Amino acid sequence: EKYGVEGSFLESEQQTDYEKTIYSYLAEDCAIIIGIGYNISAATNAAAEANPDQMFGIIDDAYDPVLPNVAASVYNIDQATYLAGYLAASQTKTGIIGTYVGMAFPSTTSFMDGFYMGMMKYNEVHGTSVKLIGWDPAAYTGLEVGNFSDVDKGKTITLGLLDEGADIIMPVAGPVGAGTLAAVKERGALMVGVDTDWSVLYDEDSAFVLASALKNMDMWIVDTVGTLVDGSFAGNTFVGTLENSGVGLAVGVDFQSTVDPAILAEIEQLKADIIAGTIDVKYAR
Repeated sequence: EKYGVEGSFLESEQQTDYEKTIYSYLAEDCAIIIGIGYNISAATNAAAEANPDQMFGIIDDAYDPVLPNVAASVYNIDQATYLAGYLAASQTKTGIIGTYVGMAFPSTTSFMDGFYMGMMKYNEVHGTSVKLIGWDPAAYTGLEVGNFSDVDKGKTITLGLLDEGADIIMPVAGPVGAGTLAAVKERGALMVGVDTDWSVLYDEDSAFVLASALKNMDMWIVDTVGTLVDGSFAGNTFVGTLENSGVGLAVGVDFQSTVDPAILAEIEQLKADIIAGTIDVKYAR
């Protein structure tokens, strides 16, 4: 809308569809073809190298060396989930929080690493012993759906985590998280959304969304389209951080006035410290 540009969207049902999907857009003479997700990265790379005059974008991966016709974007989402983990640890009543992943690869496991590190920071500051189930950062293993579409399995995994005592769950599984929302509604628990603000996306169920770890891909897409319009497009890698607002934490709309202001102030200070580089959110392996 900002630039008067029309967009089109295709969803690949399986990995074998990626090349077909990309080449269907090549036939339509699109200004830019943007692949979304780590899994489509290889197909996007191959298409970009085979079609050097076509502009591409990729979300959740980058190429080294940078390809001149690809704008890439990666996100330090662990900075945002660090804050979410700290908040979740402050709000759990059982002392257990949980998480699971759709499919495990670097751009998804970083969500859970940050969540764990934020929880551990809360334990350090407040002398508590909140624990995380569903992800073991040391072993680099955890609960995995196997895809980003099986909502029923997401609900089943969530119910299992709740049965183990967790009362706040972060699903790192895209649409599968709707299964988590259904489960926490049934059990009176809470969830942490990912990518977008789930308390707004599912506004009728906002009472169950404590917060969301934001990956502001929309900002990057608008900016990238702008470079096409003004002729400044060039191959590059954008890294989304708390500092440049590429990632962030959104406290759920129902919790902005109920969470202890002292906790929110601590989170704001943590954000400032992460931006300043005095806190390292990475899990050391």
